Amino acid sequence: MDAFVTQKGIVATLDRANVDTDQIIPKQFLKSIARTGFGESLFFDWALLPDGSPNPDFELNQPRFKNAKILVARNNFGCGSSREHAVWAVVQAGYTVLIAPSKEQDDGNRVPAFADIFANNAVKNGVLTIELSENDVNSIFDQVAGHEGLEATVDLEAQRITLHSDDGVEIAFDIDAIKKDHLLRGLDDIALSLERVAEIDAFEAIHNVQMAN
Repeated sequence: MDAFVTQKGIVATLDRANVDTDQIIPKQFLKSIARTGFGESLFFDWALLPDGSPNPDFELNQPRFKNAKILVARNNFGCGSSREHAVWAVVQAGYTVLIAPSKEQDDGNRVPAFADIFANNAVKNGVLTIELSENDVNSIFDQVAGHEGLEATVDLEAQRITLHSDDGVEIAFDIDAIKKDHLLRGLDDIALSLERVAEIDAFEAIHNVQMAN
């Protein structure tokens, strides 16, 4: 996969929480064994009317969000089943950065920004998931609402989001060091395995000798 260093692009907002993987890519599109062609079906049930025409009430169908690279949603994005197809659909629709807030409930429990399996699948496919506070995410929603075609730059090395509005808002974010390294170097599971080829070969050599004896 490509290394992720910075991403500049239009910011799109999806004001919905608990967006599950069946809404991201419905089950009828999981029959294909290829890893292509999923982008056009992203949010299929929301994005299209029964006759197949675009749903004008769906937020992401607004012309202002055309060709957006950064998607901001609410908490618990990617919950539901563990289908990796959900991340493929996000990538193939053009998004490389996903931003969402964690949420503290009244009982003290915390709802995460992203479901764990979805977030792990994302990094394996070169997608940066950023967890922010609700206040920071609300700020982004406000900025997008007030600036049509708002662009932002996401700098992974500096761990900073810069909104290119008149206000010039900058938001710092945290990220797991291992995930950051893998994204910066463009390492998916296969590439990580190939980094250990010498050790794998050595193990196999020892194993083959033991089996021969």
